[in-house]
Amino acid sequence: MANFVSPGVYVVEKDLSNYPTSVNPSVVGVVGFANQGPINDATLITSQEGLIQSFGSPTEQLTGQGLEGSLEILEATNSMYFVRAADTAAADASSYVTLGSCPSFMVSAYGVEGDGTQPSHIGMTLDAGMSSVSSLYLDVQIAVDGVNVFNTPKQFDIPVGTVASGGGGNKAAYALKKIIGGSLDGAAAGAYYDGTDLSSTWVTAGYSGSGVILTASAFSGSGRTMADGWPVLGGVDSYGATSGLAASSITSYGISLETTGANGASYSVQSLYPGIGYNEGTKSDGSTSGYSAQVLRTGGENVNLQINREGNVAESYKISLLASGNFAENMINTGATDLKSQYVKAYFAAADLDATVTELTTFQSQLASFVAGTFHGQDANSVAQTSINARFIKPVQGTYSLAGGTAGAETDSILIGAVATKTGLYALDDDTLNISMGIIPGVASETVQNALITLAESSQNFLAVVAPPYGLATVQQAIDWSNGQSSERTAAIASNYAAVYWPWVQTYDNFAAKDRWYDPAIYAVRQMAYTDEVGDPWFAPAGVVRGSLTKPTDVEVSVNQGDRDSMYSGGNIINPIVNFPQQGIMIFGQRTAQRDSTALDRVNVRRLLIQVRKILLSSTRRFVFEPNDSTTWEKIVGVVDPLMDDIRRRRGLVDYKVICDETTNTAVRVDRNEMWCKVLLKPTKTAEVVVFELNLTNQSAQI
Repeated sequence: MANFVSPGVYVVEKDLSNYPTSVNPSVVGVVGFANQGPINDATLITSQEGLIQSFGSPTEQLTGQGLEGSLEILEATNSMYFVRAADTAAADASSYVTLGSCPSFMVSAYGVEGDGTQPSHIGMTLDAGMSSVSSLYLDVQIAVDGVNVFNTPKQFDIPVGTVASGGGGNKAAYALKKIIGGSLDGAAAGAYYDGTDLSSTWVTAGYSGSGVILTASAFSGSGRTMADGWPVLGGVDSYGATSGLAASSITSYGISLETTGANGASYSVQSLYPGIGYNEGTKSDGSTSGYSAQVLRTGGENVNLQINREGNVAESYKISLLASGNFAENMINTGATDLKSQYVKAYFAAADLDATVTELTTFQSQLASFVAGTFHGQDANSVAQTSINARFIKPVQGTYSLAGGTAGAETDSILIGAVATKTGLYALDDDTLNISMGIIPGVASETVQNALITLAESSQNFLAVVAPPYGLATVQQAIDWSNGQSSERTAAIASNYAAVYWPWVQTYDNFAAKDRWYDPAIYAVRQMAYTDEVGDPWFAPAGVVRGSLTKPTDVEVSVNQGDRDSMYSGGNIINPIVNFPQQGIMIFGQRTAQRDSTALDRVNVRRLLIQVRKILLSSTRRFVFEPNDSTTWEKIVGVVDPLMDDIRRRRGLVDYKVICDETTNTAVRVDRNEMWCKVLLKPTKTAEVVVFELNLTNQSAQI
């Protein structure tokens, strides 16, 4: 409490507006296999489109029905966490984008000696009294894969520059730099020439690879001849070696670097996560599946790199090897963190391994500037490999299909995962996910189901929904399975954090274009989410109102009244799915797998308590470390009591009482720094058996 010592008017704020928070009861956790997407990570999915985009389409080749079940459940909720189970045997899909050299040539850049005996840089005004040529012209033509970029050769005028006069060894020159592409981007630029470095004197095509040929002719004045026949152009041969300043016309070839081998170099594009779903191929209907990287020539220093998904452009990046530009390593992921691309990661590779990459400082730098070593090139006329030190490196245009991805093994142990590393189903063991229902659809393995149920019990966060395996022919086989008396299951299921549904239902699969049998647990969870939408978690997700299944067309086994009695009573705990002749297919039971007769043997009561627990935890955490006295006790009651009253008014409770006083907080508990609050609940029971008693009377009876 503040102490006020001087006269004045003070305002003190106290926030006494505590109220219970809202918690979404319809968050579903699904564990299963997929052909792509993040591994062993609970990924939030809010739509069917988002599920397919992240984890791919379902296929019958995948073990279980994780994706199929998720698609069905997402029709009733927009909050799901999907965990893709996979091991380290899963491999990325990848492709090597070829790097290539751009064809180029040099322009003479001699300086002016003090005695005036050396030839001047053409296009440069000389000192007073010296003759000069006002400008130099170049005709340039670029052919890409045999097709000319320009209808007619492009003419360039090298602008006039001025040389500073001086004594002896003073040299200075203006040099040319033109980056030539489909459009002429870049401009003439001055550069200092020290007599040894010719890099600033290059004219370079904006296209790379062995399919690119650059031709040029130099001339001066209107006569299109070279003054005094000066050889001002220096070519680069097909292997990247400079041939010196020797000609007035040249032909220069681009080079494609080898992608593999001891001296190979490439830009490796890999799927962001492992999986066979990233491999580009052709579907049965002729459409494209998987992913590819496509390099498009843009001319100049930049390159467009597109990521294609299912044959369509999914992402597009403008990349450059310039440090001052959109350097490739900064534009596209090099791993699964700080994501820019949703689909791929990429890095420079040498000798099939990661290479340490340093951004280029100028476009003219050699390949050795960013990947150590000398690399093999391939010229335009043969497949011979020759060691080169190539200049002007860019990705070569083309479409590079991702391949080699694998999904890894699909076993029970991978689905279960490990507690310590939070893999497999243990990725759901996170209070922040707020999962209220957990499912591993299409998997009836005893060890997997038991692990899921055990996690539900230990975390107290969700209800585990399971089902017997497909193919059981009779009700007795299903009962024996649930009681641990079958070859598929050796121990009974007994937990109020689990619910069992049977038989399997037939549904049309749009991806397989046929009817398939689906795990009934899928539709049990779907109807729980639907119940939350039209009612509350403490309403029974069963019956005509909230249990009708509109998509399934048939049930694996038809169950009559006697079958349902056997499944639902006498200590048995299977919730039947029934195909009524006129009312259709519906869930007609809501037992948990608890064998004892208490309120928790019903799904609606278990889901009520899961919801109440989560709201209490989130609403009262602020009272931790508050004084353990009557004031805090009253505040807690002030938060909890309205919560329970709201649930009562919404038909979840018949009655309740909240006690937090000296009777619950004894001296011993206070000394142990404990604060106890007792909440007495009378949950609303469901009318599962409706009985009409018909009484006949004689004609004289009074009614």
